[in-house]
Amino acid sequence: MTAGTDIGTAAASKPLLARWPVPLQWAALLALSGALSLAWGAAGMPAALLLGPMIGGIVFGVNGAELKVPRLPYTGAQAVIGAMIGSVITPAIFSAFAHDWMLFCAVMAATMIGAAALGWLISRSGIIPGATAVYGTSPGAASSMVLLGEAQGADTQLIAFMQYSRVLLVALVAALVARFGVDHTAAASAAVLAATSWFAPVHWTTLAAVLAIAVLSQLAGRALRLSAWALLGPMLVLSGLHASGVLEFHLPRWLLAACYALLGWNIGLGFRRNTLISAAHALLPVIASALALIAFCAGLSWCLSVLLHIDPLTAYLATSPGGLDSVAIIAASSPQVDMSFVMALQGVRLIFVIALAPTLVKLVVRSSPHLRQQPAPAGN
Repeated sequence: MTAGTDIGTAAASKPLLARWPVPLQWAALLALSGALSLAWGAAGMPAALLLGPMIGGIVFGVNGAELKVPRLPYTGAQAVIGAMIGSVITPAIFSAFAHDWMLFCAVMAATMIGAAALGWLISRSGIIPGATAVYGTSPGAASSMVLLGEAQGADTQLIAFMQYSRVLLVALVAALVARFGVDHTAAASAAVLAATSWFAPVHWTTLAAVLAIAVLSQLAGRALRLSAWALLGPMLVLSGLHASGVLEFHLPRWLLAACYALLGWNIGLGFRRNTLISAAHALLPVIASALALIAFCAGLSWCLSVLLHIDPLTAYLATSPGGLDSVAIIAASSPQVDMSFVMALQGVRLIFVIALAPTLVKLVVRSSPHLRQQPAPAGN
């Protein structure tokens, strides 16, 4: 009787959503995400199919929903996003990089150094202690930053929270900038086109070939231990095939919508109530640091716009700090954006971050005595 009472008490103490059957949780999340996407799209905002599920995932995640995007569908979604990026890559992207490669590299180096300096300043102030701030503000490579921070004795939950918060804020701010920085007539035309493209005919043989190549590219990237292999493998291979004219393809909108939802849910469901409670003391500094990095990169985009005379929205999305997949989705939904330029700069940024950010962060930590202090064991 006591055991049964204890079980009943434990069940009653669970959050409401956690007491729902998992299929019902998924159905409710799908309904909420659909409603949010419709509302976001009705407001004329871009990337509604990504941000609706992302916000819905946050609502469910912090309210106890015991949901997690399965690994296989999530990996498949990354393959499709990689293919989507590949479908818009043309030879112009390579000529853009070749013409301004020094400027591209300078912008990427400035982004990483600025992020490291921001993290160092926050840690020096004591708002977020130790190496946690430096690893948390790194612009990308979230999983690597968590592992490196753990080895340094940093707060891994707070690092993950800082990384996910930055991705969320980058996506939201980029969507707002795209909404108010785009020509409304062009946006209306794009909206009409988007509505009709749901029913566009599908070339099933080509689609099957693209998906097969994407999966094989993922396997090759994983075997070669390529960082972010699930996205980069298909992106690199299909970009090369498309840019060279070997393979012309377009992905159906319904498939992209499903993959956008999986990506949004994966980010949103990563926000948990216990993580928010433990990070409550650092919430404002975390948001402020993310916004400061966004503002810094916006300044870099202004420099690019002035020096290269390119569209300001294109420059902003190209320098947006982190979230290659979400930036690509937002850029693809903004008709005036030069997608080749955005993907060229974002691709270089991703390579820079994967290759150099961990080394730069470790260098900052090792050269700063206050960051090398390990936390005292519990109970001492």
